Amino acid sequence: MKRKSSGGGAAQGTAEAPGTVEAQDTALDAVDARLGARLAELRAERNWSLGELAERSGISRSTLSRAERAEISPTASLLNRLCHVYGRTMSQLLSEVESEPALLMRAAEQPVWEDRSSGFVRRSVSPPHAGLRAELVEGRLTEGADIAYDRPPVPGLEQHIWVLEGALDVTVQEAEHHLDAGDCLRMRVWGPTRFRCAGPGAVRYVLAVVLP
Repeated sequence: MKRKSSGGGAAQGTAEAPGTVEAQDTALDAVDARLGARLAELRAERNWSLGELAERSGISRSTLSRAERAEISPTASLLNRLCHVYGRTMSQLLSEVESEPALLMRAAEQPVWEDRSSGFVRRSVSPPHAGLRAELVEGRLTEGADIAYDRPPVPGLEQHIWVLEGALDVTVQEAEHHLDAGDCLRMRVWGPTRFRCAGPGAVRYVLAVVLP
């Protein structure tokens, strides 16, 4: 979708690099397309016609239709009205239309974080993304490592722990579980958890995390 100038023309003595404006317009058009599709989905989820949405939002049917088809770039005022109708903040709505996550995460691109004091190495194999509900983590604990978490980042978080090498002791609230290579523990986390590697040797495992 081509965009008109906001008026006034470019200042003398300034110049855009070749392709810069076109690239920006293409990126904005892609965002408008995803936003329009998401707005259409929200209306369809509620089984509302354009007329019903127009009555609830105070926005004309033609404007709503053009916004859903990405024929116009919605204004902040228009989005604010729709966010109110759909029970969302603008930040929440915009986060739902972020660009698609990378389909392929090369090993060299996977973020690695190390807690040397506890002997824990964490590789984010499939990093979290606003458009996805799950992530994959590879964890490594040295022999003797003992890590305790007093609460989950999100109550009711779903986790699957699959031990690849070594042995891992996991405490979920008051329940203790010993996992050897090949074992998998599935749980919903509401309280404290603890990960221990008694040995012999280190442990390597996969942690799948799914938002509730």
